Amino acid sequence: MVEDVASVGVIGASGYTGAELLRLLAAHPVFEVVAATGDTKAGTALADLHPHLAAAYPGLVLGRYDAAGGELDGLDVVFCALPHGASQSIVPELRGRVKAIVDLAADFRLEDPALYPLWYGEDHRAPELLAEAAYGLPELFRERLAGATLVAAPGCYPTAAALALAPLVRAGLVATDGIIVDAASGVSGAGRPPQPATTFCAVDENFAAYGLLDHRHTPEIEQALGATVLFTPHLAPMNRGILATCYARASAPTSTREVLGALHEAYDAEPFVVVSERPPSTKATLGANTAHLTARADQRTGWVVSICAIDNLVKGASGQAIQCANVLAGLPETTGLPVAGLAP
Repeated sequence: MVEDVASVGVIGASGYTGAELLRLLAAHPVFEVVAATGDTKAGTALADLHPHLAAAYPGLVLGRYDAAGGELDGLDVVFCALPHGASQSIVPELRGRVKAIVDLAADFRLEDPALYPLWYGEDHRAPELLAEAAYGLPELFRERLAGATLVAAPGCYPTAAALALAPLVRAGLVATDGIIVDAASGVSGAGRPPQPATTFCAVDENFAAYGLLDHRHTPEIEQALGATVLFTPHLAPMNRGILATCYARASAPTSTREVLGALHEAYDAEPFVVVSERPPSTKATLGANTAHLTARADQRTGWVVSICAIDNLVKGASGQAIQCANVLAGLPETTGLPVAGLAP
């Protein structure tokens, strides 16, 4: 039911995705932030940690998450913007105490609990909740959000790969084995805490692959597509953005017109997806909850290439989480979310 004001809490507001949630929520006409926590920065004024949010939240001080304190009890939506693993303890505590939870980490994305020790190195601590979590990629799995009270917002790489490939897989235009996803991300995808590989000197003038053969997003991409995938991520010297270039074998002779047509059929009614013959670029998506896609069929080699660009912090994380929360609240999905990017 749509309300005049819906109360919102953000757990993990000290990180990049938490800050991006707060930036987008500041322009939301219905969602009102009433609580924001950041344990590593508890007691810090938000304006000191994130000066770009000073005008929107002039008096907000980050608190410390305390389940027993009851600060979040009764809220309409709580966003968890935490590192992987943390939500597995927090979500069970919040269930029944808040109306809806949207988790931005990978804690509840995978349907099979056996995949967590294989790809994340530890058993899932709340496997009974995996079946209840709705995978929050509305353009492809909107029906799962109906009536949900726990949403697992997809990762940035899986969002780009799934948007690029799912319509082709579903239409039977490409084979479901041997799919290759090469994707590059901006440094903000690694999170705010400093790491040796993400310092300025390490990233500037550099382009590097990582996570070869075993990146944690691989099973999530495969789950979203119902296909086997070889995924190779790359770190690009830019703040934001993901460009996913995806290759799949055509299941039968096809054409660029046909594969583009499949994308148009899937997304032309979607407000946050642009399908065009133009090769997409990350700059075009900067600050927007919009994905830009194109596709080609190469009759010479029998390969189909589909390309998707998104802002990893918006459509790849915080914007998509708010899009899902809009659905849960009975609001239009576009409420409070930018569709146009920033330029220059």
